[in-house]
Amino acid sequence: MKFDKEKIKKILSGVIDSDNVININHLGGEIIIDINSTNPTLKHKKELENRILDNLKKSYSEEHNYKLNINVVKPTIPQNANRLDNIKNIIAISSAKGGVGKSTLTANIACSLKKMGFKVGVLDADIYGPSMHIMFDLVGSKPMAVNVDGKSKMSPIESYGIKILSIGFFTNMDQAVVWRGPMASKALNQLIFDADWGELDFLLVDLPPGTGDIHLSIMQKISINGALIISTPQIVALADARKGVSMYKQENINIPVLGIVENMAYYQIPNDDTKHYIFGKDGAKNLAEDFKIPFLGEIPIIQQIRESADVGRPLSIDEDSATAFIYDEITKKMITFLLERNKNLPPTEILKIKTMAGCQ
Repeated sequence: MKFDKEKIKKILSGVIDSDNVININHLGGEIIIDINSTNPTLKHKKELENRILDNLKKSYSEEHNYKLNINVVKPTIPQNANRLDNIKNIIAISSAKGGVGKSTLTANIACSLKKMGFKVGVLDADIYGPSMHIMFDLVGSKPMAVNVDGKSKMSPIESYGIKILSIGFFTNMDQAVVWRGPMASKALNQLIFDADWGELDFLLVDLPPGTGDIHLSIMQKISINGALIISTPQIVALADARKGVSMYKQENINIPVLGIVENMAYYQIPNDDTKHYIFGKDGAKNLAEDFKIPFLGEIPIIQQIRESADVGRPLSIDEDSATAFIYDEITKKMITFLLERNKNLPPTEILKIKTMAGCQ
């Protein structure tokens, strides 16, 4: 097979950031590839070698011999890493557990903030399971390109006065996003920096479950004012929520946790004041006490919350809804602790390293 350097580059781009591929040579029947990595662990090096070789043999050629030279280099902050000066506050909505209501909380807090008169944007950072385009009735919508200072940028789509960007705008409803970490991080980078967000008081970042690549990529690129943790009351969910809180509290991350919200806290039968604690009682409240961080409130199990999300109209848009009042109160408490954080703490540093104990 004829040596095809560009094809090899394309294959490698699905495994590692193209900026880290330093050189590709063909010498004496052997393909030699020089790669930079900021992760010094032998485990990472071996995993990277295996992924690269597997992809090359599958998509390029099994006949060639491959030699990989992986050089460990000191990580640097990307040139586009900045504080997004046009955005006053960036809040991460997070929980290491899936299915606890992060996206629903994000959408409703965004609408509560908008009702209060703030300029709000939502970044759907759940690359593999986006949902903001559904919750804001934007399925099928596509961002337009705009010219900003001679550069082409995406214009976030507005719904109920809130600016929104999501990978869901670029995929079909039944299309799975099957990307490795570098590809997902690159897409996220475009949603952040290739977008014309304009002037915002708040950018809410709806994070995926876990404590992995996407979370680290966000913290490497923008300065987050604080994080909001959401969990359901049962022990299984709280175990993951603890990991989420611990991630932000790590010394080299050090992002203030503004508070914890308990979702699906209880159920009430109509016209009956009795609260039925289906998933347990006060789990997230106790977690907040354990970590000495604010508890922002409980959200009960209400059918209308699910219905409003499904039809693309977040419940907290309504002025007179009793359930909207719950989200409004949680939002007000979040703002209180955010103002306290901004007054007493310096801006959060952008994460400068990729490899951390417990985050490899």
